[in-house]
Amino acid sequence: MKILTLNINSIRAHAESFIDLLRGGEYDTILVQELKVENAGFPYNLFDEYGYNIKVFGQKSWNGVAIFSKYSLEDVVTGMPNYPDANARFIECVIDGRIRVINVYMPNGDTIESPKFPYKLEWMRAFTEYIAQYANSPEQVIIGGDFNVALADIDVWKPANYVGIAIAAPAAREIMQSWLNSGWTDVWRKMHPDDIGYTWYGYRGGDTVGKNQGLRLDYFLANATAMKHIRTCEIDTAPRLAPKPTDHCGLMVKID
Repeated sequence: MKILTLNINSIRAHAESFIDLLRGGEYDTILVQELKVENAGFPYNLFDEYGYNIKVFGQKSWNGVAIFSKYSLEDVVTGMPNYPDANARFIECVIDGRIRVINVYMPNGDTIESPKFPYKLEWMRAFTEYIAQYANSPEQVIIGGDFNVALADIDVWKPANYVGIAIAAPAAREIMQSWLNSGWTDVWRKMHPDDIGYTWYGYRGGDTVGKNQGLRLDYFLANATAMKHIRTCEIDTAPRLAPKPTDHCGLMVKID
């Protein structure tokens, strides 16, 4: 099974390039973040013919997550169960009766001086508590999405530019590192230990992709059971290079 995670930065604004992705049929399951549309307004009709089951947890104008899969989607949970949140950032399900997938769009947090920053840390701490039950589970569990954290300076094209910015804040990095310390694996980094690879490239600054001026904000984390079945994990730049692109690349994992 090939699973892609992609922050689409508005499913309606970038519907054309997303349909191209579905039409290509390369990915069996796609985790989507930042839909920017509520459930009632989600454009299901645009995607009907491509053979995907779809589960959506939307929000008007902001946030929103969805899972597209050619396989069955069961035991769907919307919203982190241990954290009441007005924002649509979390959806979980079991795919094909064999892989539990958690799709997240974590808070950005702006700067460490922003009132949004404590919310980011609070959300991440609640997530720490929630995923603890799965770290050593015999069930295959994969977490994917836009984490809005650049885990280390190697994941930032120019670290000096991000001092005081929430995505590179030591407090956020420490929480995410605690997940790895507790048994989760950062799949892309495990398979590319010394590589520089970014999943986000801003729109400003000209050809930021060509100049390799990006950030690694999108991840797959896998528990030990899932890691035994993972074969590859690669960055897919096609969504970022589309004619009307999102600002994120896709990230793909291939699992037996």
